[in-house]
Amino acid sequence: MKITIVDGDLLDQDVDVIVNAWNRNIIPWSLLIPQGVSGAIKRRGGTQPFRELGRLGAIPFGHAVETCAGTLPFKSIIHVAGINMCWRSSESSIRDSVKNAIALAQTRGYRSIALPLIGAGSGGGRADKVQAIIESELSKCQFDGEVRVVRYCKSPKTSK
Repeated sequence: MKITIVDGDLLDQDVDVIVNAWNRNIIPWSLLIPQGVSGAIKRRGGTQPFRELGRLGAIPFGHAVETCAGTLPFKSIIHVAGINMCWRSSESSIRDSVKNAIALAQTRGYRSIALPLIGAGSGGGRADKVQAIIESELSKCQFDGEVRVVRYCKSPKTSK
């Protein structure tokens, strides 16, 4: 697995699939005001991924599910239940989300995946701590391709 840390916008990555940090999918998506990555997906990719997500029902904490990418240029979107009902993440929810997203991408045969700092932002986690947890968990995963960890910023840079 090739791991790259990128500063930029998740939706601008040239990858097969992206990861959306979501909640447990208990509250209907139509009642929520998507923020962060979810808000950007809705604005740029439309509501179809969220309609599909709503039909999937509750997602166990830390698990991953897949929907279409709407009008975005990806093969699909993997949504992870990385935050709880109080909109907070934990180390275990971040680790489980990463592990399950990578496993789903591997099973589906994707060659590249981009994930945000799951649990940072509205999840309440500090970006540097979340990044360290994600990198630690990725070191335990098997994936035959590229993984991009995207730290959101408006002017992209690449490191590592």
